[in-house]
Amino acid sequence: MAAAAAFVLFLILFPATETLHAQEARARWDRLCQIRQDKFDLILPEAMRENGIEMWIVTQKRGNYDPLYEDLGRGYTGNAGYYIFSDLGGDRIERAVFGVSGGMLTGCPVYDLVGGSVDLRAFVAERNPARIGVNMSHDIGAADGLSHTEYLHLVETLGEPWTNRLVSAEKLVSDFRSRRVALEIVAFGEAVERTRLIWERALSNEVIPPGVTALEDVAWWIWDRILEQGLDSSFDMPSVYITGPDGIEAVSNDRIIQRGDVLMIDGGICYLNLCPDIKRIAYVLREGEGEAPPGFRHAFHQATRVREVLRQTIRPGRTAGETWELLNTKVEAMEGFRIMEVFNQPYGGETTDVIIGAHAVGNLGHGVGPSIAFFHPLQMTYEIRPTNLFAIEFFAYTPVPEWGGKKLRIPFEDNAIVTERGLEWMYPAKDRILLVS
Repeated sequence: MAAAAAFVLFLILFPATETLHAQEARARWDRLCQIRQDKFDLILPEAMRENGIEMWIVTQKRGNYDPLYEDLGRGYTGNAGYYIFSDLGGDRIERAVFGVSGGMLTGCPVYDLVGGSVDLRAFVAERNPARIGVNMSHDIGAADGLSHTEYLHLVETLGEPWTNRLVSAEKLVSDFRSRRVALEIVAFGEAVERTRLIWERALSNEVIPPGVTALEDVAWWIWDRILEQGLDSSFDMPSVYITGPDGIEAVSNDRIIQRGDVLMIDGGICYLNLCPDIKRIAYVLREGEGEAPPGFRHAFHQATRVREVLRQTIRPGRTAGETWELLNTKVEAMEGFRIMEVFNQPYGGETTDVIIGAHAVGNLGHGVGPSIAFFHPLQMTYEIRPTNLFAIEFFAYTPVPEWGGKKLRIPFEDNAIVTERGLEWMYPAKDRILLVS
């Protein structure tokens, strides 16, 4: 009887936990498999052909996986593993995987050839590609997975003439990852909505009693919510910070949140190999206040005017750099606005000073696609295409009388998708300063 009672108590406390987790794990795996199938069928042929790459070799070995490990199907790798994609003509790309095994890989039937080992030189010679893409990149980390020793091994294994045909696959990686299929868009929408809801809960009295709660308490609370959902963070510890008259005062540390503080959260929550990047802002009410001070609300309004320019201007067909120049011109033409030359160094005077960094987002918090952002110079040269995902990020600095004319830094960052119609939000974009009472 005692054993039976203990078992009943266990079921009450842990109701089918393992079954639920197994169902969730399988559901996520099924969705990732479908995304992989659609990417291989619909995106990979155009990405390889536009970049003139007839064969793409992604190498990895045990304990050192390529950044595209999840995209290409995971699996257990020994001393040498290869995902190889060959353009043999027709409407699809041949997919082969060698030296990689495991149920999650083979259970998703997207590869034509699966083997434990391969005579790589003979395999390449049979297909005779003119250009062989490998993951080497000076600027894009996700396209730089080929280590020096793996490169040396590849050169030794292939020999001539194949070694002379190796080229960087950085643009191929950018195109393959940043052009989205339908299920990716759905999944990214879920990832960013999960992020928004947790961010907005974190900036509330549910989490923050003023005068008691430290910035790091909020950050660790967010981490607990991430772990509860079996997810991960786009940027490690979420940035929970306070902005004051002289700029950022403290980030995710033991600084106690006080009344009158301006709080921000920056980061994202990863779901199904997709990682957004969004910000939220809150004001901690002083005693007797019912809303943020007038100067703060005006600064927020000024930022919304800039966001509307971005929303109306970003379109497919131009390069990210051309779009960046056009946006700067439009904002500079607005009365009372100036474009900043250096980040976090606003001008004096009465203007609202703006700097734009609307970067790619998607599989990483800072993605590999076109970026309307000065800190991604190579990706500024890439053309914006439909289904590209962007973190619409910019900073607007407006003088506020409550700080004696010093400028309040308002950071905006919400995620959107480019369509033929223009820019469309993936979830409700930030429309107010949140309040903590």
